[in-house]
Amino acid sequence: MTVLITGANRGIGAGLLAHYRSTGEVSFGTARKASDGLLALDVTDPAACAALSQNIDAPLDLLICNAGVYLDRDQDLTGYAPQLWADSFATNVTGVFLTLQALLPQLRAAKGKIAIISSQMASDTRAPGGSYIYRASKAAVLNLGRNLSADLAPQGIAVGIYHPGWVQTDMGGARAAITVAQSVSGLTRCFADLSLETTGCFLSYDGTAHPY
Repeated sequence: MTVLITGANRGIGAGLLAHYRSTGEVSFGTARKASDGLLALDVTDPAACAALSQNIDAPLDLLICNAGVYLDRDQDLTGYAPQLWADSFATNVTGVFLTLQALLPQLRAAKGKIAIISSQMASDTRAPGGSYIYRASKAAVLNLGRNLSADLAPQGIAVGIYHPGWVQTDMGGARAAITVAQSVSGLTRCFADLSLETTGCFLSYDGTAHPY
């Protein structure tokens, strides 16, 4: 199996990359800047996505769209500058689309799977206020994934959208509920179970269905 994970330089992405490499899978990870063992990819840059596609010359069984930003943490209603909206959506939504768009030939060749890391903060059933940009961008990528699942199913490509849990990372913070290892263990089981029968699912890392 060949796997590609965006945003694999830290946190959940790094954990997922380590997992797949430990199992002997052919695994590629990306970061904005290339480093030892990671390919360069700015998901907001169409040219960078095209260049990545040129470097992946094998069928792709699993694309994990993990790269994301949380730029509006601790903003109040006097904040939320327009550029924060633009930059957040460029990474969290457009970046997902540009990445999978560039890698569609490889996914089609394998009849592969796409796993989109969203968040429980995407759900309109959880609306405690605040973090408007992050919540809106994660809701948008959930919607994107659901619609992609309909269009890609006839091509044999399944799409799943996932809440990784509240994870002890730079983004989640030290007080978060679960470790990276716990999140990775659950997510990888979910990805293995993803099929055309379950395409369009929105699941928590533990495999439970998440409310939209």
